[in-house]
Amino acid sequence: MTSRRSAAVVTAGTVLALSGLSAVPASAHGSMTDPVSRVSACYAEGPESPKSAACKAAVAASGTQAFYDWNAVNIANAAGQHRRLIPDGKLCSAGNDKYRGLDLARADWPASRLGSGAHTFRYKGTAPHKGSFELYVTKDGYDPSKPLKWSDLEAKPFLTVTDPGMQNGDYVFQGTVPKKSGRHLIYSIWQRSDSPEAFYTCSDVVFGQDGGSPAPSASAPTDQQIEDGADQSSVEHGGHGDDDPATGAGHTGAGHTDAGHTGAAGTGTAEAGSAGTGGEGTAAPVSPSSAPAAPATPNAPAPVGASGSGAELAETGGDAGTPYLAIGGAAVLAVGAAVLFGTARRRRA
Repeated sequence: MTSRRSAAVVTAGTVLALSGLSAVPASAHGSMTDPVSRVSACYAEGPESPKSAACKAAVAASGTQAFYDWNAVNIANAAGQHRRLIPDGKLCSAGNDKYRGLDLARADWPASRLGSGAHTFRYKGTAPHKGSFELYVTKDGYDPSKPLKWSDLEAKPFLTVTDPGMQNGDYVFQGTVPKKSGRHLIYSIWQRSDSPEAFYTCSDVVFGQDGGSPAPSASAPTDQQIEDGADQSSVEHGGHGDDDPATGAGHTGAGHTDAGHTGAAGTGTAEAGSAGTGGEGTAAPVSPSSAPAAPATPNAPAPVGASGSGAELAETGGDAGTPYLAIGGAAVLAVGAAVLFGTARRRRA
């Protein structure tokens, strides 16, 4: 084999190897487990045979796959524009039709008991990233039997924390819960700082006595349940490499795509509390390490209402330019391979 033909074969093999990177399934990222999110509670009950009436209704509306993919309620190109992208009535699904069952307006969702004052929050991070968490609570007079609107939440987050530390696979951070009574909802926004992607959860909570019919208690999925359901999930459950030792956050390489990650678009009011802004109770993260947490970097800009693959570039990590580099590099190599093959063919002729 001539040197040119050898080079062409090697180049073609490299192209195929790079092409294989894009076929890797997207990594899921996580959900609130204290207080327990709706999607986590229904997954813990079992997507095939949920116990509570609310989870049964959610599975009937969304199907079981949404709950096997419990840790992927996201918008790939949110870039802090949560209120503009997520319509009223669709906050719990983040405007993603796949999770429409989470938006059912009912007062019997499994709930976590919560007290006003100091609380340690936990968020299961199946694919850690740097970023900021914002937690909102519903206003006094919240009616869970009506679709959740942005105006049902307090105007400012009661807790904002950036790059919290991880313990046993959970982001762990402390905050002060406002004084409330009866049934309420905690809404969390996890806005990554290494891409425009954001994740959302609704956690049903009860302060003191539940004014209506007592709802079942919410339970978070165990590690065994997470492991047992991983094979039926359509998204990868592994973490990322290059973990930051102080925060547990990491990054991925080439871009991935997944039908479960969508850039939801909707209408609404202007964003009044994007990730990274201070709330009434900005908290220091609870970290198992004494090393200081690295500061969050600004969100990468993303076009609003982007369509096609561009809207899903930031689904699993790295910066938004990574997929372009991988695709561009493969294209260059493909052109080079074609030229070398053509040259070898002409020389034989």
